[in-house]
Amino acid sequence: MLYGYRVASEIHGPQPMTDFEHQGPFAEWLWPRLGHNYARSLGWAVEITKAAEASGRAGIDLFFDLLSEFKAERSPEAR
Repeated sequence: MLYGYRVASEIHGPQPMTDFEHQGPFAEWLWPRLGHNYARSLGWAVEITKAAEASGRAGIDLFFDLLSEFKAERSPEAR
């Protein structure tokens, strides 16, 4: 879904969501959070889904929890 949004953004105007690129800042931040030493070829969305299934959670819930942590750490107040 985010990839589709990025493509549409490139075509229709606003800046693309570069934080969510396959190897973007969110992915780089996420790998250690999920216990990985390096990027996974299937991408962060698949790895979040796998982690959610392993913990018995909904993938979307885990994604938004991780996104909140990511944003909090990148906020000006956290620096």
